[in-house]
Amino acid sequence: MNPDLSILDYFQYEFMQRALISALVVGLCAPAVGVFLVQKRLALIGDGLGHIALTGVAIGFLTGAAPMWTTLAVTVAASVVMEILRSHSKTSGDVALAMMFYGGIAGGVYLTGIASDKGVANLQQYLFGSLLTAGWDEVWTIAIGGSIVAALMLVLRPWLAAICADEQYARVSGLPVAALNLLLLITTAVTVSVSMRAVGLLLVSALLVIPVVTVQQFTRSFKATMFTAMGAGFLIAGAGVLASAAKDVPPGSTIVLIGVAVFVVTAVLAALVRRVRRVRRAHLPPEGEPLEVELPVSNA
Repeated sequence: MNPDLSILDYFQYEFMQRALISALVVGLCAPAVGVFLVQKRLALIGDGLGHIALTGVAIGFLTGAAPMWTTLAVTVAASVVMEILRSHSKTSGDVALAMMFYGGIAGGVYLTGIASDKGVANLQQYLFGSLLTAGWDEVWTIAIGGSIVAALMLVLRPWLAAICADEQYARVSGLPVAALNLLLLITTAVTVSVSMRAVGLLLVSALLVIPVVTVQQFTRSFKATMFTAMGAGFLIAGAGVLASAAKDVPPGSTIVLIGVAVFVVTAVLAALVRRVRRVRRAHLPPEGEPLEVELPVSNA
């Protein structure tokens, strides 16, 4: 890029406008799903679906279809299979996730080998993201998919929060736990599919998790965590695109590195605040005991 231009000048170009819009949408919707995944200890589900999405991309290359749509179909199907395995068989959730890792990588590599003469050179843009080459049709797909995901998470937040807190109690209370769990995995699959152009399949889990664990350092309620994480993801994604424009580096990796840096700084500050509070409490008198005040002695 032209070093004589300021950062904002870059956004006179359409490809930078498309990159910024896509990144902001992904930064907003990914934490909306990620807050529930983190609470249910499924933080690595994004990685699992990211690996299985590699098979979807390879199918797109093989058939000549748009990789985003084949990836969406494959990841949604994989999420359904995983939930069935988890809830209706003796296979535990972590084993089902491992099967997705192995099967996704193997299927992607195998099909990529078959489709080696059909544009596999473009595989890297799906593995590591390539916002700058996204067309307006892809931007609209990302915007619509991300908006639907965010809206669903906001509307269903009380019910999803209930199954995250205590799944057994939610089931006894009459909530459709199985349907909500399946919906959560399907929306995760949609998020992975629309995010692969922003940060890439190998990094997509970062936007699902990093904003959430960052704001958890100082938020005290589920609602506050969700909305603050969405705001943090929005800002991190926007800052990543701006920084990538300034340094002429890939936006996807820049977004993730900024997110990691923000998490580290926040974690250090939160640890310092907790330490100060512990020190202050240690110097306070036990509850119920009066403070000892030294009164001046009169010379009279």
